[in-house]
Amino acid sequence: MSSRRFHLLYSLLFLSMLLSLSLPSLRSLASFSVPSRARIMDGVVSHVFEQYYDRSFPARTLGTNVWAAIAYVLFAEGRPGVVVGRQGWLYTDEEFRTYPQADSRIGVNLETIARVADLLGRRHIRLVMAVVPAKARIYPEYVAGRRPAPVQVRMYDRLLAMLRRAAIPAPDLRVALSAGRTGGQVFFRTDTHWTPYGAEVAAHALAEVIRRNRLLPPGRQQYVTERLAPRSHAGDLLAYLPLDPWCSFLLPPADILVERKTRHRSDDADDLLLAGPQPVAVALVGTSYSADPRWNFAGALRRELRRDLVNYAEKGEGPVEPMLRYLRSDDFADMPPALVLWEFPERYLPMPAGGVGGERRPGPGAMIPFLSLEPRSL
Repeated sequence: MSSRRFHLLYSLLFLSMLLSLSLPSLRSLASFSVPSRARIMDGVVSHVFEQYYDRSFPARTLGTNVWAAIAYVLFAEGRPGVVVGRQGWLYTDEEFRTYPQADSRIGVNLETIARVADLLGRRHIRLVMAVVPAKARIYPEYVAGRRPAPVQVRMYDRLLAMLRRAAIPAPDLRVALSAGRTGGQVFFRTDTHWTPYGAEVAAHALAEVIRRNRLLPPGRQQYVTERLAPRSHAGDLLAYLPLDPWCSFLLPPADILVERKTRHRSDDADDLLLAGPQPVAVALVGTSYSADPRWNFAGALRRELRRDLVNYAEKGEGPVEPMLRYLRSDDFADMPPALVLWEFPERYLPMPAGGVGGERRPGPGAMIPFLSLEPRSL
């Protein structure tokens, strides 16, 4: 076959493949609507149409899926944000990174924790820390080639040592969660978070510390927890493996989520109404480990402590910002609790600006302004 014929055949084959991938996307054109007040001549319509067609063009999705499949199958890699382990286990790369100025940032965050404890102590409020260990600590056997940076390896012990020196109670959740593995899976395979069972294990360890140190009088309320039907759970780390829909068969199998719902044991709502508003002695502050109702961490704490609590945890904000907002709030000023539970994932300790505490962060040893003020003026 001549070179000219070969190139012609190759071009025709390419054009036919391109056409075959383009035709299915034409079906979605019927749903395209021109933006209101847009004119053909000003270019707005063409720009919106280009974006719309680009999203619905199968070749684009196919290309993304194919390259992701090559990286995943041949090199056990995903997009930045995930570390691919063995047997379908995924880890957030925040547990492995070497952050610039990690030691100084850890120092600043440890100082922040100490100052929060001091501020609460001046109001006769006890602080209890729930330091969530990295998933790679609890399931190290599924970590493949990449290993946590040296600063990450020492971080949990460094934080616990600081808490002991400052007399801030904190259970070693590494021990509790590792022991809890005999009863079930404490972290999801494809998610950064603990399972509802893992949240129960952590809640039990925290309640034991609170009881042992007599930080609260014994609770008298009764709570019951119901298990919902198991369902498939696609973890948040799967977002870093863009294999769906063309190569979705390569994805790790989905996790199984068995949600828990905890409620007050009293079946008579009138009993609770007649009792009137009860002072809440416990405030929970933290991240999505506490804020997401699917894990039922707050519910597990209510059942373990036998008392109600108010949950001020927030998703997607890290552990520091929710605490600052709580200390600034009228709730804290007008209804201070007897005890604050601060859920704090260890992986946030060395994060750069914006990961914890915002963009303008003090250097090591600098004063932290919000902790030198009274709560209402924070």
